[in-house]
Amino acid sequence: MHSASEQTDGTGGTDGGRPGEPAAPEEHAYPDHWEADVVLRDGGTARIRPITADDADRLVSFYEQVSDESKYYRFFAPYPRLSAKDVHRFTHHDFVDRVGLAATVGGEFIATVRYDRIDDRGRPATTPADEAEVAFLVQDAHQGRGVASALLEHIAAVARERGIRRFAAEVLPANTKMIKVFTDAGYTQKRSFEDGSVRLHLDLEPTDRSLAVQRAREQRAEARSVQRLLAPGAVAVVGAGRTPGGVGRTVLKNLLGAGFTGRVYAVNPALDAGTTELDGVPAFPSVSAIGAPVDLAIVAVPAERVPEVVADCGEHGVRGLVVLSAGYAESGPEGRERQRALVRQARSYGMRIIGPNAFGIINTAPDVRLDASLAPEMPAAGRIGLFTQSGAIGIALLAGLHRRGAGLSSFISAGNRADLSGNDLLQHWYDDPATDVVLLYLESIGNPRKFTRLARRTAAVKPVVVVKGARHSGSAPPGHRVPVTRVPHATVSALLRQAGVIRVDTVTELVDAGVLLAGQPLPAGPRVAILGNSESLGLLTYDACLTEGLRPQRPLDLTTAATPADFRDALAAALADDSCDAVVVTAIPWVGVQGTTEVLAASLREAVAGGGEAGAAKPVVVVHVEMGGLAEALSAATSTRPPGSRTRRPATAPAPRIPAGPGTPAPAASVPESSAPESSAPEPPSPEPSAPDAPEGNAPERNIPAYPAAERAVRALAEAVRYGQWRRQAAEPGRVPEYDSIDEAGAAALIDRVLGERGAGQESRGVTLTTDEAGELLGRYGIALRPALPAPGPDEAALAAARLGYPVALKTTAPHLRHRPDLGGVRLDLATEEQLRTAYAELTEVLGKPEELQPVVQAMAPRGVDTVIRAAIDPAVGAVLSFGLSGAASELLGDTAHRLVPATDRDAAELVRSIRTAPLLFGWRGSAPVDTPALEELLLRVSRLVDDHPEIVSVVLEPAVVAPSGVSVLGAAVRLAPPAPTTDLGPRRLPSY
Repeated sequence: MHSASEQTDGTGGTDGGRPGEPAAPEEHAYPDHWEADVVLRDGGTARIRPITADDADRLVSFYEQVSDESKYYRFFAPYPRLSAKDVHRFTHHDFVDRVGLAATVGGEFIATVRYDRIDDRGRPATTPADEAEVAFLVQDAHQGRGVASALLEHIAAVARERGIRRFAAEVLPANTKMIKVFTDAGYTQKRSFEDGSVRLHLDLEPTDRSLAVQRAREQRAEARSVQRLLAPGAVAVVGAGRTPGGVGRTVLKNLLGAGFTGRVYAVNPALDAGTTELDGVPAFPSVSAIGAPVDLAIVAVPAERVPEVVADCGEHGVRGLVVLSAGYAESGPEGRERQRALVRQARSYGMRIIGPNAFGIINTAPDVRLDASLAPEMPAAGRIGLFTQSGAIGIALLAGLHRRGAGLSSFISAGNRADLSGNDLLQHWYDDPATDVVLLYLESIGNPRKFTRLARRTAAVKPVVVVKGARHSGSAPPGHRVPVTRVPHATVSALLRQAGVIRVDTVTELVDAGVLLAGQPLPAGPRVAILGNSESLGLLTYDACLTEGLRPQRPLDLTTAATPADFRDALAAALADDSCDAVVVTAIPWVGVQGTTEVLAASLREAVAGGGEAGAAKPVVVVHVEMGGLAEALSAATSTRPPGSRTRRPATAPAPRIPAGPGTPAPAASVPESSAPESSAPEPPSPEPSAPDAPEGNAPERNIPAYPAAERAVRALAEAVRYGQWRRQAAEPGRVPEYDSIDEAGAAALIDRVLGERGAGQESRGVTLTTDEAGELLGRYGIALRPALPAPGPDEAALAAARLGYPVALKTTAPHLRHRPDLGGVRLDLATEEQLRTAYAELTEVLGKPEELQPVVQAMAPRGVDTVIRAAIDPAVGAVLSFGLSGAASELLGDTAHRLVPATDRDAAELVRSIRTAPLLFGWRGSAPVDTPALEELLLRVSRLVDDHPEIVSVVLEPAVVAPSGVSVLGAAVRLAPPAPTTDLGPRRLPSY
């Protein structure tokens, strides 16, 4: 067996052929859903696809490039070449019992994996045998890139789909690194030594560890792919015009003006004869003519010429592209197809793309200083990572942050984000030591499940602030491929907040929150001290705090006669006061006094610097009126803001290194390929980067953010308070309880039976369970549905009541009357048959005939509060658990709380308490408090039901009556459908085109 990270990557077994082997089964249709683009450990990409009969020549060519040692480990004997029989066997599969996958770059094989189904004696078999022998082979030139790990994930997913539950593999004892590839995959395994080889058995059922391994590898690979783009050793600008101006020439000018530390080349196929330089850098007619390595190409040519540029870059080994060219999916159907072709072409060469229609990228790291963008000036270096999907918004954000004295670590404006997206940047910034705060402007989220997962992980170590554009347009911006969601925008926002994302509504709020979080520590709580020289401004700030849910102290009025020294002393006292967690300073101009703005800024900085540990733990913000110079003076305290930041190149920046010609060696800034072993268990999280609540030791002064309005300052501070509270809670997450009364296997059998009997042709609409089926399914998870008996006539109603026992309820189940007691379709507390018959007559007389009303009789439940519990699968955000009180008022007000599934015990408690009508559950106006622990358990059981069975696309319990003791579920609706492919489970893959 061979591993992509080792010298060896193959196993013996079925591939060598066995005497008496049965004829190959009938082939099935080509499974195109197994095709996938993956990011490898070094940040490059490869395509994984099934091997077909058309691949014979590719297989032979691939095998010829494998070393003799690798072949020996593969076949346990010298095997210099493949016979015609071997080639036929290895390229003809039925895609069920015999499957082969290949990893390709540039259309050529770089690795293969295959499995053959076997019986319990190791002989070739067909279904229902559930074990298979697996074998790998990786080309020596691509070992160390993580290819085998990716192939193992994909072949395991294929095997599970085909009913295979275990893999068997034989490995020579000397091949210890290949053994490690299997053992570190995280699957449950057994190992034995037989006939001179190690025999491994892997249980393919995913485990928590296998998922952790997969996601750790995903994070490292995707972060690396971003790092390769942000820290290139050599950049070529393709489309740099012969005369100044234009997109390409502008980017070239910005690269040089920023002081890029790597090599720069200009590329233009229309160069005049004898032209060898543009703007002082070497110029060439093509990338291939450069004759030296190029890591990043900036593409600024018309869209119709981009394919030839991509091919040129791919053949030259360029690692990534920033495509500034427009004319893609944003321009209509033809452009959308052009965009798909662009992504497919770039990935075939192992390259990643930013764009098309991108604005560019910036990296302010002093050892890189990359400005490959159209920004009018290079931003200052700082601790903020910024991602946008819009060039116009990118310009606005860069300008806004610059005015506030906030610097950036990196900036990416991805345009149509056909490939690289916000998810990739979250992977990079998660453990980027240069980034403390992440700001995202998103117009669409291509993989919301993954985004939520990555945002939650990143938010646990640094703030993630998001503003979402195109919220109410009902469609994604042109060129963006996103799943359609049925969840309201408010629900999506609530789910993002649950993941720790600081969700703001405007670009201004994004900047306001960013400058505070980048320059100030997180508040320990909601208590706010207010001080200043204007009583009115202090009161406005006080009111704003109350509006945002903070706990302000009475404002301290220093009066208009206050001097900067008075501000300093008052601020120092507030920072030393244990009764507050944050301080808001309000300031208005002094009448007739000049030059006090700078003095006030210095005094505030002095108070913060002299506050010791207490001062370092509290954020300070300033609200000013008509004191524009104050924000500039305060921002001067930012240790990351270089002098003269309005110039493109820092005064100390060296000139960019320009090679004399082809063949110049790569600079030290170029990041080499990783040669570490591929397989490893999930690494522990990187040391927490310097966060807002842990300032850098080399930053003696903090940037004190200033705001021109109290509401803006307080809103940003409130977001920091809520985020700080979420971080503290996230440090001790809740748990998903286990219940002994759950029969998961029984529920699965029932679901399979129903879908098998009634699910044919129902993929789009699903199957709605009958009342009895819903009751049985819920009962498997310890959820008792109170029985309701049909009452098509008064006599049947009387018989049903006698069977259930009085008192009873009589209610209609017609769709237009269901759950609408306000329309008179329910009669409660019927204690005798006479009352029941009278109620039945009144009901049918007022509302309609029995066949229209579909009345039922149900035993009375204990009095309590009517609630509704819902769980549904949304194609964009996944499984969502919702809770609210039953009734029209709650629906009209949208008073419903949401959590992602699986819900923890903490989630359940928060669901119950986060709705506005929650006081009704806790003894409002003298009423008896209800049994909230029983309600929380019911929520957790519903969450577990939906999480265990993806075929359940909708569950509604209404009403669920919560009494002082216990919960009674009076109505339930359950809908099933064959599970759709998930976007954040299974093997790693890039979004498909």
